[in-house]
Amino acid sequence: MPNDRILVVDDEETIREIVSSMLRGADFQTRQAASGKEALSILESGGDFDLILSDLMMAEMDGIALLEKAKEKYPDIPIVMVTAVHDIQVALKALRDGAYDYLLKPFERESLLHVVRRALENRRLKRENDAYRTNLEALVAARTQQWKTAMSDLEKSYDMMIEALGDALDLKDKETEFHSRRVTKYTIEIARKMGLPNEEVAVIARGAFLHDIGKMAIPDEILNKPGKLTVEEMDIMKEHAYLGYKMLNKIPFLAEAAEIVHAHQERYDGSGYPNKLKGEEIPLGARIFSIADTLDAMTMDRPYRPAQSFEAARKEIKDWSGRQFDPKIVEVFLGMPDKIWEILRKDINEQRQNEQSPSFPKV
Repeated sequence: MPNDRILVVDDEETIREIVSSMLRGADFQTRQAASGKEALSILESGGDFDLILSDLMMAEMDGIALLEKAKEKYPDIPIVMVTAVHDIQVALKALRDGAYDYLLKPFERESLLHVVRRALENRRLKRENDAYRTNLEALVAARTQQWKTAMSDLEKSYDMMIEALGDALDLKDKETEFHSRRVTKYTIEIARKMGLPNEEVAVIARGAFLHDIGKMAIPDEILNKPGKLTVEEMDIMKEHAYLGYKMLNKIPFLAEAAEIVHAHQERYDGSGYPNKLKGEEIPLGARIFSIADTLDAMTMDRPYRPAQSFEAARKEIKDWSGRQFDPKIVEVFLGMPDKIWEILRKDINEQRQNEQSPSFPKV
């Protein structure tokens, strides 16, 4: 391209002048350097060049040394080496070291211009490719951010849906709201202590929060009966695990949580319901939830008994390890201090006292 700037490096002034004249005649701008050392000095002083045309054999700093240093500091500038026929092996080494091409002395004007134009065109294409890649990376980054924003909005919509389901249950059983939030927070803490990934903890949290959603289908006279349920009424109440599963399994993003809801009344020894699952047949989230649910049930007031201490709950859970609860998860739970549960319960109680409606617990 006319007006491209070329640095001509040769320790013979006559050759520098001839080469520069050829280049200027083709509308290139030139500057001369008598050695590799002088060429580096010009570059370091801020000289902006589109191409370096350098002789290989020079006294003060030869072309190979110039090539190495220039490629290290100015990798964007193409370098064409000029050499005699008997130095061809040195020229080939220069190509391996990063030179764009070489010219054999003596050369004609057209050969010089052909190599120079080809080197400059190659540089232009590389720059265009770099610009394209930069623009593409920026576009990918922008699209990635859009995707993240969309996913964040979708997650908020999911949380709103979960809260809406919880609110619907609250209309039938007001105590469920705070029980569900407490037991969800407890479940999240145990799952985190077990080192489960956030994605799995999130699924488990949804299952814990919605574990009683099936009670929406239980008749009010059974759900809100103040006294002891009959055998027939208890059988109907036990259906809530399966009914909750049926409700949630129809919602794609809650399908995994639905499995936890379905199994949240199963026991480790197989004596639970509805399917009498045993051991690891029970989903991990349901096994974690079982401990959290018992912890909350024992440490909160009930119409038929006052709240017990966290220490008493820990002893009860330990005693039922291997029967109602997974022993490995019990071991993790027992290694966690009581103050964790006290802090979590205090947060929920403060929201309750302030008449706030707590949102779905975040993972």
